Amino acid sequence: MSSATIDTITKILESLPEPVQDRAVEHLRDYLEEITDEIRWDESFGRTSDKLSAFAQKVREEIAAGKSETMKLDKL
Repeated sequence: MSSATIDTITKILESLPEPVQDRAVEHLRDYLEEITDEIRWDESFGRTSDKLSAFAQKVREEIAAGKSETMKLDKL
């Protein structure tokens, strides 16, 4: 984030009453936590997507070759 953006956010927060500032900061923390988790998930998925694609292809080939059985969920 640029310092101009941070300055804008700071000015907006400073214009609010203190209890509202506290709530806004708490919401911002929660939001940033969620965004950080999403970024980590995207990075993790990006590292494994080739492996997942290869595995899916192998499964499709096994199904086509009749090497699989229908899963009986009621038996789990």
